Amino acid sequence: MLDFTIETTYHLPVFRHRTYEADTLDDACRAAIEDDSWDIAEKDFNSAGAIHITGIWDGAHAAYAGPPIKIPPQFDEPVQRRARHFEILLGLLKILFDGIRAARPPSLDWLARSAWAIARGEAILAGDPDPEEPVDPPKPSHVLVRLQEDRVRDAIRAVLEIDPSFEALPPEAVTDDEVHVACLSIATTMDFSDVVGNAEFQAALLAIRSAHRRLASD
Repeated sequence: MLDFTIETTYHLPVFRHRTYEADTLDDACRAAIEDDSWDIAEKDFNSAGAIHITGIWDGAHAAYAGPPIKIPPQFDEPVQRRARHFEILLGLLKILFDGIRAARPPSLDWLARSAWAIARGEAILAGDPDPEEPVDPPKPSHVLVRLQEDRVRDAIRAVLEIDPSFEALPPEAVTDDEVHVACLSIATTMDFSDVVGNAEFQAALLAIRSAHRRLASD
């Protein structure tokens, strides 16, 4: 059997109730944050944080007597573990947003990193160890249709040019909000299952023919 000295910690909220006179709510909140007088402070034992490990040393009664051992991530404070993972997720979201804005498909590297980030997020919620890298990424998917609001705006002009029932309505009268709401409605209500199913079937046939030609030529 091995001996380890383990330091465990839990954070205990300390609170106070004090009245602040201010012109606005923001000013009152700012005054409360900047107030460094805690003579009326109380401890909130009912809201104590989770017990977590803050130090590990090899040997008995060895706290701070030597180099600490790395803490397994599943024993770190849950709220800090989530906060650090937030930075990873934010970075991945920025990469995705830039790709969407430039109409680029997600890269395989981004998919692999995202798969690991998802697996790590699930491990954090479950209190489990971080997943080993690499995590198998999801199989690639392909966008068949993209509904673009600027193209809808062009269609509005074309419809108003030929439809006499709207002759009194100039294209500029249709607001961007109305276009956006209309696109959301179509994207969530129109059924593309037949189109997608047919595309999947055609792709399957192409893949089969490709494999048949490859094997026939060997």
